[in-house]
Amino acid sequence: MKAILNAIPCDDYKIKILTKDGFSGIFDVKPYLRGSAFKELKDKSYFDRVSPTKYGIQWPNEQDFSSDTIIYDIKQEIVHGII
Repeated sequence: MKAILNAIPCDDYKIKILTKDGFSGIFDVKPYLRGSAFKELKDKSYFDRVSPTKYGIQWPNEQDFSSDTIIYDIKQEIVHGII
């Protein structure tokens, strides 16, 4: 797993990610908002409270994503030309 240094919330439920080894990209959280575990993230003021953890990102009420999930999703968007 890669260590996350920065997690900066952006518009449209996206987060700018920077890892310790220099990997960067935009993580799109929208696909995960359908799940009940992430329903609080729909509130933009709460979404903006994201913070990096050693190997992922998290919010105050313990919703989180691992760096593996984040990196995988970013790479998939790059490969498929979604960004």
